[in-house]
Amino acid sequence: MDQLYGPTDIIVDQQNHSIIIADPGNRRVVRWLNQKRETLIKNIDCRGLAMDKHGFLYVSDWWKDEVRRWKFGEYDNEGIVVVGGNGHGDQLNQLNYPTFIFVDEDQSVYVSDYNNRRVMKWRKGAKEGKVVAGGNLNELSRPEGIVVDHLGQIYVADSKNHRVMRWCEGKEEGEIVVGAAFFMKLAHIEIL
Repeated sequence: MDQLYGPTDIIVDQQNHSIIIADPGNRRVVRWLNQKRETLIKNIDCRGLAMDKHGFLYVSDWWKDEVRRWKFGEYDNEGIVVVGGNGHGDQLNQLNYPTFIFVDEDQSVYVSDYNNRRVMKWRKGAKEGKVVAGGNLNELSRPEGIVVDHLGQIYVADSKNHRVMRWCEGKEEGEIVVGAAFFMKLAHIEIL
């Protein structure tokens, strides 16, 4: 089974000189090293991957509404739930189809909470997260890729709105970095 089916994310493992791929169509996370494939995690609908400075691998599970963490080399267990794990929903301790993730220097996990139209931040060891971007119907629609810079600014690929948004830490509203609502309206008119 050397074929990928709908890969959604990829990271480079600098320590092992390999790439790790989220392959949800095949329900797995795989690592490629020197043209050889190794399945790291089976039976998972992973959409997003991240690795922290200590080499822990974080994976989002779309169907279980959670993010799990694995210690490198110990993929034969279930990992540890670090975000969500409290069923499907919109409470601060729940997710609704998590996609992409980002882990900062403090091991806080940022999650694109796709159907809740928000990005959540979960501090290491927290039992619930905090909404740091979106959360209102007029802000994000299907957030996907996320990156947090050294200033704590959160960049979100707002896929359904066809734009990239930025939230400065502590701000309640984001700003458009790339793309605009004007172009979406024009595209909508042309399609009709």
